[in-house]
Amino acid sequence: MSFKTKMIPLAGALAFAFAGVAGAQEMVVKIGHVGPISGPIAHLGKDNENGARMAIDDLNAKGVTIGGKKAKFELLAEDDGADPKQGTAAAQKLVDAKVNGVIGHLNSGTTIPASKIYADAGIPQISPSATNPKYTQQGFKTTFRVVANDGQLGGTLGRYAADKLKAKKVAVIDDRTAYGQGVAEEFMKGAKSKGVQVVAQQYTNDKATDFNAILTAIKAKSPDVIFFGGMDAVAGPMLRQMKALGINAKFMGGDGICSEALAQLAGDALGDNHVVCAEAGGVQESQKKGMEDFRARYKQKFGTDVQIYAPYVYDAVMVMVEAMKKAGSAEPQKYLPELAKIHYKGVTGDIAFDPKGDIKDGTLTLYTYKDGKRTQIAVVK
Repeated sequence: MSFKTKMIPLAGALAFAFAGVAGAQEMVVKIGHVGPISGPIAHLGKDNENGARMAIDDLNAKGVTIGGKKAKFELLAEDDGADPKQGTAAAQKLVDAKVNGVIGHLNSGTTIPASKIYADAGIPQISPSATNPKYTQQGFKTTFRVVANDGQLGGTLGRYAADKLKAKKVAVIDDRTAYGQGVAEEFMKGAKSKGVQVVAQQYTNDKATDFNAILTAIKAKSPDVIFFGGMDAVAGPMLRQMKALGINAKFMGGDGICSEALAQLAGDALGDNHVVCAEAGGVQESQKKGMEDFRARYKQKFGTDVQIYAPYVYDAVMVMVEAMKKAGSAEPQKYLPELAKIHYKGVTGDIAFDPKGDIKDGTLTLYTYKDGKRTQIAVVK
């Protein structure tokens, strides 16, 4: 046998061995995402999920290494239908799948009950959009959020109603969800701190479509502002019915109503400068270009505009992976301490957490609507 023929199988064996070593140096990192992909706010859930997909695709394109191993990121996406029971089932499914971390959920009402399941399993959870203060007040080491909470959001809107809209009387409606109730309570505290009178308090639910009875009762009290704690899918029809009843009060709400979709949902009842809402986040002037670039990339990738929270989901994924890189491990118990002390510059601004897991120095962006388009008023802290 010639030297040449001997070398061919040897070269093949070496190549095979090398491929085996390279394969051993790769690791799969599973990141869970949960949001409502079905139901009335599926457009918001899909927006969140798209933000996670964009981050995962970007990370895989970069070729990230963790502890000297090349990481391949996989997204495990679950639908919680904005329902607490479905949310806990989705959480358990992700725990059973041994995910390395979870981004979600969207709503406070699903995020809070799911957080215990993740905490019991020791799996870090970053919510990109749940704003109820209770989420981070349970004493779990695994809970984080990258947006301001209802105390900041609702309180700021309450004070804005008094200071800028010169409201003397306000009426408040909430949808009885953890989010809606929480943001409405904080709005009332903020308004009352400025001497504003709450003349009516009414309740609905997150599936309701008929508000004539509660709006008629409110109309009799002649409020300057009606605040709604809930989501855009309910706020749109509510605005239409306010117009039909001839109610001219300004309409205010939190991040749940502050979407691009509100314009379609409310139609000609939206008006110009009639609605004021706040998003639990926002970028200062110096960070605007980064956010604009993200929005353009998102539209190119998914063929639709960002609704609200896709950039925060994107940053939440990136923050989690940054902690893994710093720890040199994707194991939850190893990278969790790094996550707690992270300092990260994201699309949505600087991200660092306080001891409870709330974002430090969270910003809010106030918006109104003009010509059917969401228009920024101001970024505040």
